[in-house]
Amino acid sequence: MIKIEDDNYQVEYQPADSVVRFTGTLRLGGLSEYAPIADCLTQAVTESDALTLSLKELEFLNSSGIAMFSKFVINARNKAEFKLVVVGSQSVPWQTKSLNNLKRLMPAMELILE
Repeated sequence: MIKIEDDNYQVEYQPADSVVRFTGTLRLGGLSEYAPIADCLTQAVTESDALTLSLKELEFLNSSGIAMFSKFVINARNKAEFKLVVVGSQSVPWQTKSLNNLKRLMPAMELILE
């Protein structure tokens, strides 16, 4: 298990079930500050042929975080036979629009908005 946390957020990768869970508020300053999270996601893609990102408890994500997820999705789509599932929440305002944009980057991605 990999856990990255701060007072405002938590990212937890469970290799056993191939799920990365995000909770809280991610307002890091630029892609360099998102590097540990991006590295965690890269490791998760390397270790599995399927991955679920659970974002339904991620209340806020700034533009740098959206850029980090976009780069991740572009890299994930280049892995042959890789299945990506993103689970979000319709009640979190930023997710509906931003997560649909990720689906445009990887049409094979499964997007579930609960």
